[in-house]
Amino acid sequence: MPDSLIVPLFVTTDLPPWADLAEFGELLARTARVLGAGDGHEASLTGKVFWLDRPVLPEQRPAAEGELRFAGMLGHLTVSGADHTVRDVVSGVRRAIGAAVTEHYGDVGVVPAVFAIRDRDVRERTPDSAFSVEVREAAAELVGAAPHAGR
Repeated sequence: MPDSLIVPLFVTTDLPPWADLAEFGELLARTARVLGAGDGHEASLTGKVFWLDRPVLPEQRPAAEGELRFAGMLGHLTVSGADHTVRDVVSGVRRAIGAAVTEHYGDVGVVPAVFAIRDRDVRERTPDSAFSVEVREAAAELVGAAPHAGR
């Protein structure tokens, strides 16, 4: 396996009420794949996506039909090559995800938040109801190098 950097990530953003969670996960995975394009590096994002909806107590009205929904993703970004820093990788993926979400969903009023977190948080905080992020056409070495979210 080539040298690589593995960064545990937490991604959060508001999405329109019509957004599909699996489609959001695929958007994140595609965005990660193009991170290294042009500089000779490969990137792969594995993880799980889930809704972080506001809690609604029985006596409260349900959320309005047009209300934005809060989505999250916990996982691992693997980037090939030994010349990366966590700060640079997170900064690059933050810009790329922000642009991809805005292009796909329009301006939802807030830029997605992308944080490097502890590997332990990925394992412990991924909800059981989360959907796996599809990784298509990623280098097998990168996909295999990343821990699986939710374990």
